[in-house]
Order: sequence, then structure tokens, then C-alpha cells
Amino acid sequence: MSEPVSHHEEEVLGKAYDSRLMRRLIAYVRPYGDMALGALGLIVLSSLLQLLAPLATAVALDLFIRPPGSAGQVSAPSAAVRNLLLARGLVPADVAVSGLAAVAIGYFAILALTFCALYAQGYVLQLMGQYIMKDMRGQIFGHLQRLPLAFYDRNPIGRLVTRVTTDVDALNEMFTAGLVSIFGDVMLLAGIVVVLFWLDWRLALVAFSIVPLLFTLTSWFRVRVRDSFREVRVKIARINAFLQEHITGMPVVQLFNGEARAAAEFDRINAEHRDVNVQSIVYYAIFYPGVELISSVGVGMLIWIGGGRVISGAVSMGALIAFLQYAQRFYQPLSDLSEKYNILQSAMASSERIFRLLDTPVTIASPAGAYSPERVAGDLELDDVWFSYKEGEPVLKGVSFRVRPGETLAVVGHTGAGKSTLANLLLRFYDIESGAVRVDGVDVRQWDLTRLRRSIAMVLQDVFLFSGSVAANIRLGEEGIGDERVRWAAGEVHALPFIERLEGGFDAVVKERGAGLSVGQKQLIAFARALAFDPSILILDEATSSIDTETEQLIQRALERLLAGRTSIVIAHRLSTIQKADRILVLHKGEVREYGTHQELLAMRGIYYRLYLLQYKDQELGGGVERTMAAGA
Repeated sequence: MSEPVSHHEEEVLGKAYDSRLMRRLIAYVRPYGDMALGALGLIVLSSLLQLLAPLATAVALDLFIRPPGSAGQVSAPSAAVRNLLLARGLVPADVAVSGLAAVAIGYFAILALTFCALYAQGYVLQLMGQYIMKDMRGQIFGHLQRLPLAFYDRNPIGRLVTRVTTDVDALNEMFTAGLVSIFGDVMLLAGIVVVLFWLDWRLALVAFSIVPLLFTLTSWFRVRVRDSFREVRVKIARINAFLQEHITGMPVVQLFNGEARAAAEFDRINAEHRDVNVQSIVYYAIFYPGVELISSVGVGMLIWIGGGRVISGAVSMGALIAFLQYAQRFYQPLSDLSEKYNILQSAMASSERIFRLLDTPVTIASPAGAYSPERVAGDLELDDVWFSYKEGEPVLKGVSFRVRPGETLAVVGHTGAGKSTLANLLLRFYDIESGAVRVDGVDVRQWDLTRLRRSIAMVLQDVFLFSGSVAANIRLGEEGIGDERVRWAAGEVHALPFIERLEGGFDAVVKERGAGLSVGQKQLIAFARALAFDPSILILDEATSSIDTETEQLIQRALERLLAGRTSIVIAHRLSTIQKADRILVLHKGEVREYGTHQELLAMRGIYYRLYLLQYKDQELGGGVERTMAAGA
């Protein structure tokens, strides 16, 4: 059976270099130009230092280790050193021991300087990479916070998290180990080519004769590993998606005895990931020994041909040894370029995904000269509002109503009638298609978003709690909300008794999504959170649906006192919680079908009346006849 394409899987990798994307990436380096220039200088220095060590070997062999009076060629660097010493009168009759010691000291000095240069280069590059990652992740997260909720309706959270984590890591690898390392490799290769031709152009051609073989092997490896690398990303994405879904849904898995089926499915996905990894291991197992084999052929040819030239006196022994050292240093960067190619390709694909996200327009934002009053009265109005989540499927159809300051409007209706959509539009989470949504007589599209949303508190049925403490979840980082107000808000919604029973009280640790707290306890904390912010407008969206009857009665008494002077919208299925509202609005298929008080709507004998009878019957079957009749009296 073919497996459907998961929205968690990554897109196909693109080309290894894109000038348009690279220009945008370089912009992140500009603030750290000093670091970048310092790294480039260190790369040049380390490349030059790596060229000096083999030359020191040639000088030691040709000038000081070669038997005195022996005939034969002297390598170009050795001749240059000898001429310098002769010109300055620094070559006494017996200079072998002291000269060899000087070369040895110079050799160790070169190694020490090379180590220091490479260490500093790596440190500066990694430090720059960390700063760039911080800036980029901050920019992405800031942009995500400004995007409208409609964007999150279309994009899975797992993929957005990947943009901030995995994709940014790929770019960091490009900056620290890809692009700059390629520059260093090219510098070293160019230097080696120049030095080899300086030493002996014939042996240089011998050393370069195996380059086409290395290039062919590297090209084969690059193509194979690219495809394998993408497959590994796809498989690990499937593993992550499966784990996230099944760990979150573990109660359902255990409830329906699905452990064996889930384990079998995970074993299949895990095996696919193993297989593609094994395939990539095969490519590596062929590539690196192949590079060693071809490099060994090149070294063998140098020994064979170069040794003959040494015997004939055409080339010095020092030059041959230097050739062998340079050849080994030349072949390694060539093989490393294939790895750098894959790093670049992955980085280009990641940057394209990141910039696609950053280029997503922020369609809901505060306009220039936005309305931001010091005091919000709470006068709410919807005027002939039409709205659709999907084009051609309207959720609200010409909805109009008004809630005056201090009034309470209850909204009821069947599931999907558009009740929660009203709250989303008042908070301007979405923009309407036509009509107007006004707060204090001003269209919400003209309001400063921060001021608008600061004046409205909303409590949902599915309460979201952040990891941290109870107090932190009530104040949500608002410095103006002190401990006394946090405690007052908890006391007003009768959350104080259970909070004080927690270990640590208000400092008790709240786990991810409030794990360990009951649904009712989480909703009480959400009530305290809303009241602590002292909003002008309060929206309750099925906020008491999961609280037991006794707790609900306590909250109702608290709300009667706390909602005085506040405009409130109460969205509910349980009609017993809204009968004291100033007005009740009945939505049906996105239209306002009934509007009035509890008694007026019962007298209409319409939709509200039928809903009331249906709940009355259900409560009667459950033994709640007396409570329902008392509530309706």
C-alpha cells in the first residue's frame, strides 16, 4: 500500500548555490564583519603556514642532511636559503648541526603557529555562527508572532519548529564549516599548485595526473550522497511525526490496546530509516577507501618517476620528499569538497524554506496612526459581518448585533454555528470579508493591535498553560501584575484553595500543557489569569463546561460581582450558565436567528426553546429536574 505524503516531510533539496539566496544570507554576516574579516585573515595565514612545513623539510634534507660534498641538484627553496646565507656570510665551514637545529626549531614554530591560527579560525567562525543563529532565530520567532492565525491553520507546527531549529543549524554549518572552509581549501590548493610547479613542473604534472580519477569518484559520491541525505531527512521526519503523534495520543493508544500495532508501525518506519542510513554508509565506505587508493597510486607514481629523477641528479631528495607531502595535502581537500558541496546544498534548501517563511506577509497589523485610547469603554458592535475561513464557505452571514458597555451577551447555537468565530473577529485574529467589527465605535482594523487585545481577556474551553509556575501562568510575564493581585484574582475565582494545596503554592511547577492538573483546575487558573489583567471586555468560550456543578456555582457568584462594569460575551452550550445574561443571541448556520432575554426567547418557542427543552430532558434523565426548574424560574 502506498504511503501518503506527510506534511512533516521536507522538500527536495535544491541546487548547491543560489546567488539570490546567498546575497540575503550575507546580510546576516554584515553585523559581524570584523569577525568575518578576521576569519578570512586567519584562513590565509593558516594556508601559508601549511605550505611552509614541507619546504622546511626540503631545506633540511638538501642543505644539512645530504652528505657533504655529494653531487646533485638542490631544490629551489634550498637554493634560495643557501644563497641568502652565503650573501650574508652566515655559512661557516661546518654548519650542518647548527643549521639542522635551526630548521627543526623553525619547523616546530611553523606547527605551533599553524595550530594557533587554526584554533583561532575555528573559534572565531563558531562564535560568528552562534551570533548569526541567534539573530536568525530571533527574527523568525518574531515574524511568527506577527503572522495571523490563518497562517497556522495552513501550516503544521512541526514544520515551523523545523525552520527555527534544523534549518537554522544547516545555515550555521554552512557559515562555519562549508563556505569558509571551501575558501580555505581553495587557497591551500592554489598555494600547493604554485609551489609544486616551482619545485619541478614535470613532477607536478605527475602529481596532478590522478585528479580526473578523484574528480570522477567525488562526483559519483556527491550525487549518491545527496539523494541518500534527502532520504534520511524524510525518514527522520516520519519518525519525529510518528513519535509526536503517538506520545501525545498515548492514552488513546493504551485505551484501545493499540500498543502492539503502534510498535509494529514504528518498527517499520524505524527500519526504513536504518536502511537509508546503511545505504549512505555504503557510499562512504566506497568513497574514502577509493580516495586513499587513488591517492596511493599518485604517491606511488611520484616515488617511481621522482625517484628516478633523484638518482639521475635532476631532482633533489628534498624536493621529492616535499612533493610527497604536498601531494597528500593536495588530494585531501579535493575529497573534502564533496562534503562541502552537500553542506552548501542543504544550506541553500534550508535558506529557501526560511526566507519563504520570512517573506510571508503580515496581513494583520496595526495601521499607521492606529487608534489607541487610554480607556476602553467596551462598546461592541458587529454590522452585517460576512466571514469565511475557506473561500466560498461562509461561517458568518450578515451577522449584526451590539453589546453596550457593562452588558453581558450570551451566544448559543449548535456546533459549527460560528460562535467562537465572533470572539476571533473581535480580537482581530482574522479580518472579515465585508461589514464592520467595531469596539467603542471604531473599526478594529483601525485599532492598535496591542491596545485592542490588551483590553480583552478570553477564557477558552481548552486551556493552554505554559511550563513554569502557577503565578507565572496567571501574570504571563506582565510586570505590572504583582503577587497581591495574582493572589486576589485566584481568590475571586475560588482557585486559591487548590493552589495552596499544591507543593509550593503559587510557585508550584506547572508541567507542559498543565499535566498533573485537572481540567477544572486549569480552567480556574485561566479565570484567574483573565481577571488579573483587569480587562474592559471579557469573553468566555465554553469556559465552565468542564467544571463540576459546585465549582460552577462558586464561579457564577464570583462572576456576578467581577463582571460588573465590564462588557462580556459568554459562549456556551449549557443554557443554565447564561440565563442571567442581559441578552442572548442564537446563531444557526452562521446567521442570527433569535435575539432577546431568556424569557423572551422561551416565549418565541423557536431554536432556543428547543435547545432548552432538549437540555431539560437530558437533565431530567440525570436527576437534575429540580435544579433546572429552579434555574429557569
